[in-house]
Amino acid sequence: MKENIMQAIYKVLMVIVVVAIITFVVISVVNYDNSVKFILPGQDEVSLDEQIEGTISRITKILEEEYIGEINNEDLINGAIKGLVNGLGDEYTEYYTPEDLKAFETSTLGSYVGIGVYLQVDTENNTIKIIDTISDSPAEKAGLKEEDRILKVDGKEYNIDQLDELVDYVQGEKGEEGTEVTLTILRDGKTFDVKVRRDTVHLKYVQSTMLKNNIGYIELVSFDEDCSKDFLDEYNELKKDGAKALIIDLRDNGGGLVDQALEIADLFCDKDETMLITMDKKENKDIKKAKEPQTITMPTILLTNKDTASASEILAAALKENDKAEIVGETTFGKGVIQELIYLSNGGALKVTSAEYYTPNENRINEIGVKPDYEISDIEEQLNKAIELLNK
Repeated sequence: MKENIMQAIYKVLMVIVVVAIITFVVISVVNYDNSVKFILPGQDEVSLDEQIEGTISRITKILEEEYIGEINNEDLINGAIKGLVNGLGDEYTEYYTPEDLKAFETSTLGSYVGIGVYLQVDTENNTIKIIDTISDSPAEKAGLKEEDRILKVDGKEYNIDQLDELVDYVQGEKGEEGTEVTLTILRDGKTFDVKVRRDTVHLKYVQSTMLKNNIGYIELVSFDEDCSKDFLDEYNELKKDGAKALIIDLRDNGGGLVDQALEIADLFCDKDETMLITMDKKENKDIKKAKEPQTITMPTILLTNKDTASASEILAAALKENDKAEIVGETTFGKGVIQELIYLSNGGALKVTSAEYYTPNENRINEIGVKPDYEISDIEEQLNKAIELLNK
């Protein structure tokens, strides 16, 4: 009898607990998930625009009512857009804020207004130091050197947490070409001021030298706006100095502007030879062919490694499959997609993966790469092998 009473009490308690849990869950859903819309059979599905708008509107309202800190609307908007784009899971599709876009354009245009220094934070001494100066830049002309510490700019002190702020000020917020900036420098224990004139700084992405036996060597670091012109200038100088063969170093070249890679490929390919095939979302095929007769006819070797990517792979595949050059090194990275830059009204931009590209022989590059004719991993052996082949 006693056991029956205890069982009855236990059942009642369990019913109360279950009801309490169900009630809590229902209240939680009603209070905190009003943005969720349940679609019943026969109803039209809610569009993606409506889902995003409703969810963001609800979250914004909650933040305004509950969040105890300050809310920066611009940061919220930029964060929302970046989150939306990141949801694609495509590492190459990106949203650029106006500040991000400025940095991106600097890297692709190959020039900017500033003084021409590469900076790095020195956490041990809590200072910002110069790690290099750009050739022929205002900084180099003013005598600034590697390992110099910048303590002040126009009298204002800067620490390691203010690197971005220092860079923005030194470059000039509005690109004030011709204005001066005074840097307080620490070098070898001595402090002194240096006046530097802001000017257009050109980043040099193409460099050349002459190796033994009249072999010209051109290193392509990236494909910026003037890359093809700079490449042709360097080639003409090498040819003028007696170059009979050519090595093009594409190792660690992560790509850049596709049209610049094609213009360089056009120097090697004969008119109407296929250099690149692209295909968009609707499977529309676009074939890029050489526009001019072949300019460069000397024996050529390309050097590649696993970080040779994108526009570099386009150039490598175009020259290899048109029998204009052999490749020595490693299989390339395998970035076979092209991005389109769409400018937005807020001053930012959207970089969208809009097409996949294929080699002249319609081989896929994305996630596969371009295989070398001679597979060699060692850096020095790669160059030695290229020289050996050209000497033959």
